[in-house]
Amino acid sequence: MIALLIRLSGTNHILGHRLWVKNFPKPTRQIHIPYLIIGGGISGLSAARQFRKKGISDFLVLELENHLGGNSSNGENQFSKFPLGAHYLPLPNFHDKALLQFLEEEKVILGYDTKGFPEFDEAQLTFTPQERLFYKNDWQEGLVPKYGNSITDEREFQVFFSKMDYFRETKGADGKYLFDIPLANSSRDVETIKLDSITMKQWLDENQLTSGPLIAYVDYCCRDDFGLGVDYVSAWAGIHYFAGRKHNVTSDGKENVLTWPEGNARLATHLKKYSNGKTLKSHLAYEVKIEGDKTVVHAFDDMKKESVEIIADKVVLATPQFINQHLLENRKHIAREFHYAPWLLATLTVSDLTDNYSYPLCWDNVIHGSKGLGYIYDQHQSVRQVQSKKVITYYYSFSSSDIRKSRRTLYKQKKEHWKQMVFDDLKMAHPDIEGKTEEISIHLLGHGMISPVPGFLFGAAKKEAAKSIENKIFFAHSDLAGISIFEEAFHQGINVVNTILDGTTLDS
Repeated sequence: MIALLIRLSGTNHILGHRLWVKNFPKPTRQIHIPYLIIGGGISGLSAARQFRKKGISDFLVLELENHLGGNSSNGENQFSKFPLGAHYLPLPNFHDKALLQFLEEEKVILGYDTKGFPEFDEAQLTFTPQERLFYKNDWQEGLVPKYGNSITDEREFQVFFSKMDYFRETKGADGKYLFDIPLANSSRDVETIKLDSITMKQWLDENQLTSGPLIAYVDYCCRDDFGLGVDYVSAWAGIHYFAGRKHNVTSDGKENVLTWPEGNARLATHLKKYSNGKTLKSHLAYEVKIEGDKTVVHAFDDMKKESVEIIADKVVLATPQFINQHLLENRKHIAREFHYAPWLLATLTVSDLTDNYSYPLCWDNVIHGSKGLGYIYDQHQSVRQVQSKKVITYYYSFSSSDIRKSRRTLYKQKKEHWKQMVFDDLKMAHPDIEGKTEEISIHLLGHGMISPVPGFLFGAAKKEAAKSIENKIFFAHSDLAGISIFEEAFHQGINVVNTILDGTTLDS
């Protein structure tokens, strides 16, 4: 029998936690730069791209990790690449021209048909079969249970999706969709915004949608996009999950997603080229302050174990608010209103993944009633039909009323604990998974994504956190949108550069 190999990884939280005590050496060298971007996630990389688009190359990107991409990063073993966070991009809305342009530049969109619809590279669209659900001891196509429901369950699913269609198609008095992407483009319809004051579970109850399978499905969707389930997430956010995407970018209006073995790290790679040669990795910014007409940043070089002083005209903080509270004075009261769900990912290399059920292995495989969010088959997009080993990535979000406690638990438990939790969850559909697994890589994300609890999306803290400081320090991060999806981070980067250079927030 082959010994099981267990690896444990995560973001560099140990270095990050030094921000609390700031026991860094004094700077020994200086760098002068017109524009400094702190944070090499999607927002920071998008900002770098927009600077280039505007003809500016005199900028620098500072990144804590030894790689770029943030939650759109990946790992790789001898059999496959695999995601370490975000792993797909749904087809964008047709009116999101900035994103369509980016996808065209990167050959994800190959052209446009005679009706003006984009033609996506089929090799980057999810291959069939796409999704399956393990429900009542069998696999079935799709994530909405089709078989085994009661008449009441079926009726409530129909009512729910009818309401979601209404929210998706309806515009407010201001002419904007009630729900849109980016979120900032959504209508400020007063009655709709009131949905942000209650939880998704309260909204379901108020609409007499109490079917167990329906609630489980909506709970899965909320945990998938927000880290928190229906008991904790804002109803506005929960409805946005279904209504924000218009399914109007193809002539047939079908839902689909773009995905790759490494997940959204592919999109991060497309963005990285705009900051080639202009990045300082393994550098932790630990102080940002304005001195005269300049912004002074102190950063710790974790490789050389020395500090550097960076003097810039303008600084973009493409970092989350739990970091910003340690970089700037008087930000802790803002950061307290931002909630981030912890995540665990586990990538398993298995000798076999047979299940002998009625629907075959898919890209996305969800187990009804499990603790986690199921798993993706990382080699699904490979043109090689025969793989000597299979590689899957399991996702688990810590949805609870006390995510700070969950975060402490995440780092306190040993890797053997998490290994067994993953196996026990997957055994619901794959009883022999433990014996078939040859290697498991566990990745921990203490602040996996922003979680929009009631009152946050249209609250004061989010607005205050986004305000620039003295026209010198600017902010861009998906948590300022309130929803952690690629599109939001991408537009945050574009908009912050447009604001700096033109005083506008249009994606131009």
